[in-house]
Amino acid sequence: MMPQQSPAPSAWQRFQTAWGLPDLNGKGRFVTANLIDSLGNGLVVAFTVVFFVKTTTLSLVAVGAALTAGQLLALPFPLIIGHQLDKYGPRLVVGAGNWVSVAGFIGFQFSHAAWQIVWWQFVVQLGSTAFWMGNSPLTVLVAQGVERARWFGFVRAMRNVGVGFGGVVSAVALSIGTVAGLRTVMVINAVTFAVAGWLVLTLRGADTSEATGAEPDEPKPVRPEQAADETTRQPSAGYLTVLKDTRYLRLVATNISFVFASTVISVLLAVYAVDDLAVDAWIVGVIVVLNAAMVALLQTLASRWIESRSPVTVLVLALLFNAAAFVVFGTLPVLPGWAVVVGLLIAMVLYTVGEMLGSPPTSELSVVMAPEHLRGRYLGVYQMSWSIGAAVAPALLTALLEGGAALPWMFLAAISVLAVPLVIGLGRPPTDTGQAAPARDTSSTERFGGDPVD
Repeated sequence: MMPQQSPAPSAWQRFQTAWGLPDLNGKGRFVTANLIDSLGNGLVVAFTVVFFVKTTTLSLVAVGAALTAGQLLALPFPLIIGHQLDKYGPRLVVGAGNWVSVAGFIGFQFSHAAWQIVWWQFVVQLGSTAFWMGNSPLTVLVAQGVERARWFGFVRAMRNVGVGFGGVVSAVALSIGTVAGLRTVMVINAVTFAVAGWLVLTLRGADTSEATGAEPDEPKPVRPEQAADETTRQPSAGYLTVLKDTRYLRLVATNISFVFASTVISVLLAVYAVDDLAVDAWIVGVIVVLNAAMVALLQTLASRWIESRSPVTVLVLALLFNAAAFVVFGTLPVLPGWAVVVGLLIAMVLYTVGEMLGSPPTSELSVVMAPEHLRGRYLGVYQMSWSIGAAVAPALLTALLEGGAALPWMFLAAISVLAVPLVIGLGRPPTDTGQAAPARDTSSTERFGGDPVD
């Protein structure tokens, strides 16, 4: 009998392979929900300040202070959300996070005093935090152990496309300029987030039992000695267990370096380029577009390259690319005028490569290095590195810039280099048997050079 030949791949399958896209078959709801959230977040970032300036009698300073206060109120809540992740799973937390954001956007419509803006901004931030905390473990479940690096890279690329497009939509809305138009955009945003929440809540294959193929209604019999061992291995100490896991805390500390790096465009770049380098503002716009375009077009290709390599190696490369970019940024004031623009372009390319290399493995490791029964709490601590870093970075980096043009770049380069020793060895299993051991994930064994992430 003649052996059957596999059908030739379709044009779409060839495109997926060439561009490092994951298999999107049956994942339409997850992809659409992520795209909606990315569009909405891009819209909110560029739109909220002007929305309140136009729809209230408050000053720009008062609006900015109220929005910051709302975000600060949400700082401790990742730890609470982490507990809910362990209790209810990522699908419910992500869907609920979207609907909490919807409540916040509706509240925006009726906010006139500063305290109302503080409260509803807190609600929106709470929903956004729940979404992003749950989205990484949800991505792992959707990927089902296959093409995880590609999935994380694809989500990252969608986020950049969404943020860019959301910014364009907000610019068009602002050009119209009417209060009614601004309110309409906010209503549309609330509706799309409600749809995203429904899409996530109705996902199939996005629960642990479904993703692993286990039958939730027919648990396997447990031997007495196995039950005793499970009791020993799965401590109920919660966050105390996380704080004792030095390997995971090294990942969290490393991520703070990436958090500071991620604020460069929003906090440092424009004021540094215009005030210290004396370049035109439109050049800054071109450089920012270059960053967004590179991530949108090349992130999936980078993820295809990442998936066959150790995450430790990739993270070290990302940190070194970041450090090189910050060194170039910091030396630009001593260059002649014609070389400054070229230097900005080179620095931005290095920075973007570091961003593309660093994002998928940190997102993936934050999930797979955590024991499954405490994964939410682990992610709560990991999210705190984002929350605290994002809160501290604007004040610290601008204060350093005030002290000297090169100081913030020296600081950023230093913490990138200092994070390298923290990364090395993350792929080795813990030697302390009392340390919580994450659930086995054999699909990541080869990518750690023979050492599983757990």
